[in-house]
Amino acid sequence: MSTGTSSGPGRPPRIRHNDYGVLTPPEPGTWRPSLSVSVVIAAYGHQDKLDLTLAALAAQSYPSHLTEVIVVDDGTQPALRLPEIAPENTVLLATEPGARGRSDARNAGLARAGGDVVHWLDADMVTFHDEVEEHMRWHHLADHLVVMGYVRYVEHRAGTPTPREVHAAVSAGAADKLFDEERSEPHAWIVDLAERTDGLRTAGDSAYRVHVTNAASVNARLLREAGPLDTSLVLGEDTELGYRLAQAGAAFVLAPGARSRHLGLSMMMRDKDRIRRYNHAYVPGLVPYMRWQRTHPRRQWQVPYAEVVVEAAGASYEDVRATADGVLAGTLNDVVVTLAGPWDAAREDRRNPLDSTHLDLLLLRGLYRGEPRVRFVTSVPATAAPVPYRLTCPPGWVPGAETLRRLVEHASKHGHGLVSVALDEGEDAVLAARLEHTGAFARAALVREPGEPLDVAVHDVSGTHWMDGASLGFLPAAMAEPAKRGRTDDPALTRELTRLREENARLTETLAARGDGGAPAPAERVIPRPRGRWFRTSGR
Repeated sequence: MSTGTSSGPGRPPRIRHNDYGVLTPPEPGTWRPSLSVSVVIAAYGHQDKLDLTLAALAAQSYPSHLTEVIVVDDGTQPALRLPEIAPENTVLLATEPGARGRSDARNAGLARAGGDVVHWLDADMVTFHDEVEEHMRWHHLADHLVVMGYVRYVEHRAGTPTPREVHAAVSAGAADKLFDEERSEPHAWIVDLAERTDGLRTAGDSAYRVHVTNAASVNARLLREAGPLDTSLVLGEDTELGYRLAQAGAAFVLAPGARSRHLGLSMMMRDKDRIRRYNHAYVPGLVPYMRWQRTHPRRQWQVPYAEVVVEAAGASYEDVRATADGVLAGTLNDVVVTLAGPWDAAREDRRNPLDSTHLDLLLLRGLYRGEPRVRFVTSVPATAAPVPYRLTCPPGWVPGAETLRRLVEHASKHGHGLVSVALDEGEDAVLAARLEHTGAFARAALVREPGEPLDVAVHDVSGTHWMDGASLGFLPAAMAEPAKRGRTDDPALTRELTRLREENARLTETLAARGDGGAPAPAERVIPRPRGRWFRTSGR
């Protein structure tokens, strides 16, 4: 299958996974831009560095009438000021005394920004002459991009260079002459990621990590849909926002031509071990893709890795319970179960409780009222964001201990945007469960044409796949063993039992297919249908 789908006339580009190679930006200086950009700078102290940052921005090749610069002073005493050399459309804001920190400052700038694109920039950066243009030439090609520029960290002594020297050098396209380039350092981990993933094109779900707010740009509509920055985080807030941008459908582009120089080493370079120690306590709970940090077998996390939706309306208490309990007993503990139904209408008759309307819903609410991994909704939200995977499972079908883990791992490994799981067949439909990748469906919704089924667009941008439910361990409630304490206490033992069952099923199929007088074919197994409604596979 091809790695990308090219666009027809007027058709939005379809970037498959993160392979932005289907986009061909124009060469700088050869095109006519139309989108506006808001450069948002959070600043605290260091008036001298801010002066150099604004002097460089005043010498950009991108049209000044399409550019605004918003500087947010995060409580500097004495307050920062706008220098003599600055872009034409530059404003200076200040954060409120009770709202301080980089996230609050950037959010204040975002609230003021009026551009089609928001370009994050630190207050100690010297941008090259076409840095903004290099970002914007990508954004004109698609409306769901995050673009990361190329930053090098240079030594800096106060007073050298001066704002006038910076402005003159950047205007002349000679910003690299201002610093000792041989002693500069890049974002080493971004360079390493780029080398391992063909410039991020094969990075898959790890591409979000390049959203670093010292030199990144984001489509403003996409940013407002996913954002703003999480003010509960003091560090790591740009990584967490990058993850949410991915769940909103973003594709991440590395733009080495968008060059800038950071005046001095970054905080991470100066204090890497202590920052990592801090971030590892705060960030993994909000970013499910950080699987290497979520190794505890029983921990609950603020944002789970998967959501399982079960339609409780019209289904029996027993069927819904069997499905929900099967999910909760699985080895993928990082999960939430969403039960959908008319909960507001389920009222208990206090004199004759057995005659209550919607009795089965009342029983479910009573059973799971103390379970933090079960939530009740009257309607299922259109997206699972920020949860990356959503499984919709018919009530009365029970996943085995390893089923959900194996299903999600398969989708993640192969990058499938949709995995449909065949459970049973009716006369005119297949009963199926659906595992949807949140980011893939968000991307598909952005690029699909009027009247086009969403699943078709998902197939283009991420791929679709069918699997057999029995081989994954799905069983009807009538055949499944109820979840009991201790049954899944040992994940290693559970995986070994699953492996043996799969091997036994494979050998049984081999013997049945021989047809040469070997062991007789096993009798056809009759699977009773669960009580409840049929789910068609027409998608959405």
